[in-house]
Amino acid sequence: MIGIDEVGRGSWAGPLVVCAARLNKPINGLKDSKLLSKKRREELFVHIEKNCDIGVGWVSADEIDDIGLSAALYYAAGCALAELSPTSEEVVIDGSIQLLPAYEASTVRIKADNTVPAVSAASIYAKVIRDNWMCSQDSIYDAYDFWHNVGYGTLRHRKAIEQYGITPLHRTSFSLPSRIV
Repeated sequence: MIGIDEVGRGSWAGPLVVCAARLNKPINGLKDSKLLSKKRREELFVHIEKNCDIGVGWVSADEIDDIGLSAALYYAAGCALAELSPTSEEVVIDGSIQLLPAYEASTVRIKADNTVPAVSAASIYAKVIRDNWMCSQDSIYDAYDFWHNVGYGTLRHRKAIEQYGITPLHRTSFSLPSRIV
């Protein structure tokens, strides 16, 4: 079985990341990445890297602005799954949107990131790699507090946009605070 989950869908800045994960060995403690501390996600990430086959689809903010969020989700999910070269394996996608309509063995399941271990692994992996990348951008765009908000809307992030405008990491197709262009 392959699990698929995304991270970054609602952020103001940064990429959308979709991960596909196939567990080769059971991993204790897997659940929705949002329910885990950063430290615990990082610990599980090491086990996921060792015990899973992983595929990742990465769509930049510019690409999201060009093709739209829905198309970006479909594209990233297809890229992530393709990296695992599935044949007729069952694929479970977290949420309610069928991101892989052409792949007959795929199903969607709400809250699968907390109930299906392969989806939990995908959730954790995607969150860790995206969060780490966004944190690395904090040294370039320190006023935006990416180290803490990883691109999501916070008061400090909003104030930085109002004071300095947007960065190349921001999604101009999203409704952001004033001074976005």
